[in-house]
Amino acid sequence: MTIGTRLDDPPTGTGGKGLRRDSVGLLGAVALGLSSVAPTYSIAVTLGLVTVVSGTTAPSALLLGFVPILLTAFAFRELNREMPDCGTTFVWTTRVFGPFAGWVSGGWVVQFATVLAMTALAQVGAAHLLDLVGAGPLADSPLAVTVTAVLLLAGATLLARRGLQLAAAVQYALLGLQLLALAAFGVAALGADGAAAPSLSWLDPRGFDGFGPFAEAVVLCLYIYWGWDALITANEETRDSARTPGRAAVISTLVLLATYLFTAFAAISYAGTGTAGLGLGNPDNAADVLAGLAPSVLGGAAAEVVRLAVCVSAVAALLTCLVGSSRATLSMAGHGALPARFARIHPRHGTPAFGTAVFGVLAAVLLTVLTAVSADFLGDAVLSIGLLIAFYYGVTGLACAWYFRRRLHRSARDLLLCGVLPLAGGLMMIAAFVRTAADTYDPGYGTTSVGGVGGVFLLGIGSIVLGALAAAAARLRFPRFFRDGRTAVVAAPVTDPAPED
Repeated sequence: MTIGTRLDDPPTGTGGKGLRRDSVGLLGAVALGLSSVAPTYSIAVTLGLVTVVSGTTAPSALLLGFVPILLTAFAFRELNREMPDCGTTFVWTTRVFGPFAGWVSGGWVVQFATVLAMTALAQVGAAHLLDLVGAGPLADSPLAVTVTAVLLLAGATLLARRGLQLAAAVQYALLGLQLLALAAFGVAALGADGAAAPSLSWLDPRGFDGFGPFAEAVVLCLYIYWGWDALITANEETRDSARTPGRAAVISTLVLLATYLFTAFAAISYAGTGTAGLGLGNPDNAADVLAGLAPSVLGGAAAEVVRLAVCVSAVAALLTCLVGSSRATLSMAGHGALPARFARIHPRHGTPAFGTAVFGVLAAVLLTVLTAVSADFLGDAVLSIGLLIAFYYGVTGLACAWYFRRRLHRSARDLLLCGVLPLAGGLMMIAAFVRTAADTYDPGYGTTSVGGVGGVFLLGIGSIVLGALAAAAARLRFPRFFRDGRTAVVAAPVTDPAPED
């Protein structure tokens, strides 16, 4: 990361879209990728749910859920090496499958999932923040939580608007706190009196009680790995943009796997998987495993540090969501698929300021509306993100294999990394999407239903259908992109990204 440049200096080394070149190195890119996943928050709210489904084989679910993620990371790496663009999946899918598929899968679905995630992250961060400052009773007030969450969104939006250099610098500190808190928790839990010795059998997938629990657990695990691809959207601001983001993607996913497995082994060793008391199978603990275990594992002030880490994790991911989304819409606008205002760059900060503000406002409005309608509805909205993740990751994996199909005979490396692995990852993701869609159709899945159909299904599949309708409308507004987009995305931007006023 370039430290010597002041944030109020004019952007230097800008490229075709006006973004500040060479702002972030490999370490900064990895930090952005890890922070966008919110590792402390993700493991806290997911490990209990996975354990309820799979018992002591929860680490196996974490490992198996990682496989399609790693294969998809190879697809991202190879496609970014070929077409380094902050639009990432939008550009790649458009190039391979055409403008309509690119607009829906690489554009709409990704941004819709991100806004849904931002509402959850802001809400969780607000609730934990109120607890930490001694306003515990307010954490049970939807109004207080919503107001605090909107203020967090406003602060994160202003920070992201100031520039990727500042965002990456903040992420170092926030990520360091998260990893330190998880390491302290894990070491203390494994060394506690009465803790069971970890067993390799916990990694054995044969311990699942049938395919249904196995598939459900793996799909749950997809959510805790999702988000690392946000670092790819900063590729035009990263040193050696053709290689560094791809390397950072693979590194960040491997670090996530190690962190999650260590935490899962430690938690199971300490608390077990029982359905009472501190057991991870206790539904009362499923919502936040770390909050339930940290006081007895660490006690006192150290437990508060873990709670702070969960709050920080949510806020850090919120910041990275804003960074990634605004750059994706910058690319879409630059190639003529969105209004040109999204492509305008702030003259001093070198950021897509308008797009950043739009996503902050959208998340705040959606959070307010969903909270007003029903807290349960907001919960189902978060669960529907799994469908959207599987959909666009799957399409990206297939796009990689198809794009490089004529090169696969050149070498064993190309065959494996550009063809076999991305194709396998894409097929796994599509299979997960189909299975999850079938499961969520049941009105008993989640907490809401409409007309005998599960609310999670309606939100997930409904958002994809809505995206197709939006693309049909966009075709009328941006006919040039939908006519020439397949070739335009690898040429110069269609619009001229003039600076912000």
